[in-house]
Order: sequence, then structure tokens, then C-alpha cells
Amino acid sequence: METTALDIQQQQFKVRFRGFDIREVDKFLEQIADVFASLQQENKNLHEEIRRLKLESQGCKEREETFKHAMLNSQNVLDQMKGNARKSSELIIADAEVSAEKILNRAHNRLAQLHDDITELKRQRIQIEVQIRSIIEAHSKLLEIENESMETSDEEDSKLKLLKKT
Repeated sequence: METTALDIQQQQFKVRFRGFDIREVDKFLEQIADVFASLQQENKNLHEEIRRLKLESQGCKEREETFKHAMLNSQNVLDQMKGNARKSSELIIADAEVSAEKILNRAHNRLAQLHDDITELKRQRIQIEVQIRSIIEAHSKLLEIENESMETSDEEDSKLKLLKKT
């Protein structure tokens, strides 16, 4: 069962002789409901951010696949060029060697560029994953600190109530 801020605000307690001060309980429940509502909104925002980052990561993966296909296509083109260069070299050996060398240089440069692009995309993906983990850890730590603070506050409230009774 998911508890909402409205559930906290509408929570009723039985009144007994020498029980809790109803106004203090209501005030406390309102404060808790406000904190709870803000935490729910923050959680919703974080889920939306995670969804957005997943979509962005998926886009990077799709671009990576596109680059892989382009690399395979350029390799096929390179193979075809080599075959053509061999045939041409039989006719004009000197021109064919120069032309083939230029074509291979361009193809290798393009291949190297594609490898660099793929490496950069992988690095960016890892960086995004690290950032997401960092954000999640930071928010988890904030929630832990808030819980500890609330426990300390609850303990202090309990001590104050005991002191007031005496």
C-alpha cells in the first residue's frame, strides 16, 4: 500500500485520558505530509530524469550501431576498391599503385575516424552511466541523512515531552 501525503494528513488517532495533544499530533502530521509530498515530487522528477537519460543512452547506442554499419560498408567499399586497383594495375602499373595508395589512405583515415567515433561514444555512454549512478547515490545519501535527522528530531521531541510531563 502506497502512503500519500493526504493519508498522513488525514490520519486519526484515538484520544485517551492523558493522551497526546491533538493539535501537536495534527501539526506534526501536516509537517510530515509536506515533507513526504516534496519527497514524492523529487522521486517523480528523478524517475523522469532516469527515463530521459535512458532515452539519450538508447540514442547513443543507435548511433553506435549506425557507425558500425558504416564501418562495415566502408570495409566492403575498401575491398571493392582493392579489386579494382589490382585490375587497373595490370593495365597501368604506375598509375594504379599511386591511385590505390591514395584510396587506401583515405579509407584507413575514415576507418580510424570511425573507430575514434565509436570509442568516444562508448566513453560518453560510460560517463553518462557514472553520472546517473552518482546522482542516484547522492540522492540516496540525502535520504539517509534526512532519515537520521528525523530520528534525532523524534528522539529530541520524545525527551522534551518527557521533560514537560515531569
